[in-house]
Amino acid sequence: MSENFPDTKDKQLIKALASLKTPAEVQAFLRDIFTISEIKEAANRFEMARLLWSTKKSYLEIAAATKASATTVTRVADWLFKKGGSGYQVALKRLFPSKKS
Repeated sequence: MSENFPDTKDKQLIKALASLKTPAEVQAFLRDIFTISEIKEAANRFEMARLLWSTKKSYLEIAAATKASATTVTRVADWLFKKGGSGYQVALKRLFPSKKS
């Protein structure tokens, strides 16, 4: 698989997601294109990001709470805080405006 992101197909998916107006529309779309397992994995990664963003829990505590490996929590933290993370941060700021101090 190429690291060329976003390519034309990726952009179509991004536009499709951006066109959805309600949580119900997003839910239906996600269910149509992903398996339940894929949705659950994405939701779990977002939960890791939320915990990293809004709590003072350690990576190990977050790994235990989400039943993920510490490596996965570290990867999420890297994207959230170091490698850009603007996608995570936009969503987290909108949903959970009071970041941990």
